[in-house]
Amino acid sequence: MRKTELLKKISKPLKTVLPAVALMFCLCACGGDSKIILTTGFMENELFRIDGLSCDKSEYMVYLTNIQDQYESAYGSSIWTAGNGGVNLGENLRQTVLARLAKIKMMNRMAESYKLTLSQEEKKKAEDAAKSYFSSLSDEEKEAMGGVTEKTIRNMYEEYALASRLYEHLTEGVDVEVSDDEARTVTLEQICCEERAEAEEALRRLEGGESFDVLAMSGDATELIRYVTKDGEEDDDITELCFALGEGETSSVVEDDGKFYIFKCLSTFDREQTDLKKKKIAEKRLEEAFNETYDSFAAGKRCYLNEELFEEISFAGGGSVDTADFFDVYENTFAAGF
Repeated sequence: MRKTELLKKISKPLKTVLPAVALMFCLCACGGDSKIILTTGFMENELFRIDGLSCDKSEYMVYLTNIQDQYESAYGSSIWTAGNGGVNLGENLRQTVLARLAKIKMMNRMAESYKLTLSQEEKKKAEDAAKSYFSSLSDEEKEAMGGVTEKTIRNMYEEYALASRLYEHLTEGVDVEVSDDEARTVTLEQICCEERAEAEEALRRLEGGESFDVLAMSGDATELIRYVTKDGEEDDDITELCFALGEGETSSVVEDDGKFYIFKCLSTFDREQTDLKKKKIAEKRLEEAFNETYDSFAAGKRCYLNEELFEEISFAGGGSVDTADFFDVYENTFAAGF
């Protein structure tokens, strides 16, 4: 996996039933005019306070430990020490977890303003989820998460569920119908070269009958397949060129971000990728609708961070603590009711 891709993944939380939480933000950015205030006036193990709601160190450690272990399960514990272009991935994850918890707290405060509460059934689900997750922890894992208790886990699940209810409330009625034309995805195979002369030589070899696949494999591209849509992620010239190709047609040499490419169109309408893009567009609309209301509510709210305590929380990666089921337990318990 490329370094930039890993950094993007760490900048986002893992898949949950709460899409809103994927919108990361710095703790100090609770709203456009909000301020972060550092103070010593905290209770023991109180990590931060946001609009009157408190976060205990153990809550933070539950999130940090679980997300850390999920990444290590997927990519190995060496990801924290691997070359990363000067970016400290461990510190990035520490900040991301802080942001995630702060947003959950703020969403709970916002839910109160809408008079949203959990039903007795939902509270029972939170209780069951807490029992299930807490019983799976070893004494060492509980200690690693700041001596977390079952009561704390239950409260965390309740806050998570209430934030989910708020998200659904604020996005109800948003138009998520996306047309095939809006999301149409063209699938291409690509040859990537560092120098134009190298790309032009590859084009001559193609015209001489050599295999596109073989030349693509010998090129510099880390990914041989490229998906292009009209969503603005690609350069306009690249998009126009790729959408103009017919199935099986090959482009001339084209420069993009300092490299030189030759594209071969595999499909002018990739059904699977188009459906995935439609889903992403719909999710983006929901996020934008939610953010518009959330940002207005959060503007000016104050965040108090116990900086001394936060700096004491080290991030080493690896280790014998192995628990990554906190979010999975939530999904499995609540999925049927949401």
